[in-house]
Amino acid sequence: MDEGDDDVLMAKLTARAWDPGRRFDTARVPTAWILEHHGHDRLTRSGDRVVSRAMNGTDLELPSHTEEVTAYYADAPRGPLFPPATAHQVDEAQSLLGRPLPTLLRRLYTEIGDGGFGPDSGLSSLRRGNRAPGHVHDWPHAIRDDAEHHRHWAPPSSWLHLAYGGCSMEWHLSLIAVDDPVLLYDADGWEGDWGQNPHDGLRHAMPLRRWLSIWANGGQVWDDVLADD
Repeated sequence: MDEGDDDVLMAKLTARAWDPGRRFDTARVPTAWILEHHGHDRLTRSGDRVVSRAMNGTDLELPSHTEEVTAYYADAPRGPLFPPATAHQVDEAQSLLGRPLPTLLRRLYTEIGDGGFGPDSGLSSLRRGNRAPGHVHDWPHAIRDDAEHHRHWAPPSSWLHLAYGGCSMEWHLSLIAVDDPVLLYDADGWEGDWGQNPHDGLRHAMPLRRWLSIWANGGQVWDDVLADD
């Protein structure tokens, strides 16, 4: 693809990342708001699309493409969850990694936001200390520290952590393989005592551009995984 293709993709990524109702695969909508605007029947019909419910029953977590999410967040301010990283901060991250980021990923972090949006659970941050409003823990950090790299289960240092995939699944980017593949890795999918290594935990791979494009166009990256099974 030429630079124009990158610009089109970046525009789509920005539009979704800066929409608080669409920056993740799911979004929370207050149960009371659904009752007020659509009535109890809609709340009942929404039941089969509910991803999760708040323990106190105040919110429903729905797929981000649903009508309720679109309507509830229609007038919400647009903007990144976390400000974009500076060029200097990305350079520092690359120094820690010992490898450069792909151009497209570098643009994403410096032009859209330092994580906090994207496929599955959302991209990790290059900086430590980002915290989403209402959360008690910092946002996941993309770069493993030295202690993690020395544990027997840790992925190779050439893998950049992109996002969590649920349970023991994680999305990583290989910084040394051709075409910048995004790797779906099962942390519990290999046994060091059996002579295996983290590569035996790989479950799926796709180019970074495809991983981002699926999400930018409203899809879910897990559909690609399931189609490959």
